[in-house]
Amino acid sequence: MTDLLIQSEENRSPRNAHVANRPIDFETWLSIAHDLDTELIKGVMVDRMAAHYPHEWIFAWLFALLRNYTRSLNRGIVLGSRTAVKIDRYGGRLPDILFVRADNSAIVRREAIYGAPDLVIEIVSPNDSRSEQIALETDYCSIGVSEIVFIDPQKKRVRLVRKNESDEYDDVTLTSGMLEFRTITGFHVEIEWIFAETQPNEFDVAAKLIQEAKSGAA
Repeated sequence: MTDLLIQSEENRSPRNAHVANRPIDFETWLSIAHDLDTELIKGVMVDRMAAHYPHEWIFAWLFALLRNYTRSLNRGIVLGSRTAVKIDRYGGRLPDILFVRADNSAIVRREAIYGAPDLVIEIVSPNDSRSEQIALETDYCSIGVSEIVFIDPQKKRVRLVRKNESDEYDDVTLTSGMLEFRTITGFHVEIEWIFAETQPNEFDVAAKLIQEAKSGAA
């Protein structure tokens, strides 16, 4: 028996695909895709959809906040949406935001991330289908990403997929309250801030969190 609810899904917004005479491997994709905003899915280069407000507004705010916090405390590396992550020989993804802990930084190379980031954040666009999100989540789970976050501006909710002590994944959907990351000690934001028309100043929020972290470590 299973509690899975399986439904058919209409393909609402097919993305353009770039197909070669054989499956494109990860290294080839890196070498030829510099001017294309694509991901590599099962050997096929697939265009990403153009991002619009509020996607970019949320991205800019959260990226600045995370980067300021982690750099000030030497927690690790925060990178943005043009950083490739190797999934397997024929797969590569471009997370909106990713974080790699300082003690895991060996996976960060000039060309791409070769290993599992500790945290990936994806901001859901209106045309992203559920099947595309599942495929994305499956890829991140397959390489062992500890925390996967889907931020949905349309539904104003955050889905957090997190690896547990048994190396299985639990997930929770949040519409209010606090969003905390286990992979970034001391970092937390209110869910409402993420979707607010006027978000709190990211530098003020970062400064407060940094002070709290330093006080806690004293």
